[in-house]
Amino acid sequence: MKVLFLCTGNSCRSILGEFTLNHLAPSGWRAMSAGSRPTGYVHPRSLALLGSEGISTQGASSKSWEDLPEVPDIVITVCGSAAGEECPAYIGNVLRTHWGVEDPAHVTGTEAQINAAFRKAYTILRARIEAFLALPLDRLASDRGAFKTVLDEIGQLMPTDEAGVFTLIDPRDGDLVAALAAAGLPTTDLGTAPGRP
Repeated sequence: MKVLFLCTGNSCRSILGEFTLNHLAPSGWRAMSAGSRPTGYVHPRSLALLGSEGISTQGASSKSWEDLPEVPDIVITVCGSAAGEECPAYIGNVLRTHWGVEDPAHVTGTEAQINAAFRKAYTILRARIEAFLALPLDRLASDRGAFKTVLDEIGQLMPTDEAGVFTLIDPRDGDLVAALAAAGLPTTDLGTAPGRP
């Protein structure tokens, strides 16, 4: 499975997603990242944070979505502007989902506040990636609509703290609850996804 994390600049959030998924994923998976208008550099705080988590960042670079080494199976947008953009035609009709995360590069304040913003972005992305990897992928792969629905639900997961307790998911969604439990993540205190009765 090949997964593309896409944002506009490809310097922070998509880099966090790419290297975290590559670190956690089983053999045969590959994460990539790219930007529709790449900045041309990777934010040093992203690299430092990943390094502090024991995640290799070898080969990290800010690159254009026109320069992907492979065509992805899934595109995950992590910023609002990229979510609304058309992917290049060569990417084709891939499964696409949006996992919005606030851009830590735009946070101002003390060093501690800026570092906390990067930590929050990482924590959100890691929690979503862990839930994704715990899904019953063999079953979902044969039902594109259900797969997209579950990926979209994962994009609403918001850990309320670094312990990883989630809010904004539908407790009636058996696949998602099972996926969270399989990942060893808490399934108590689940909220309801926006738009659900």
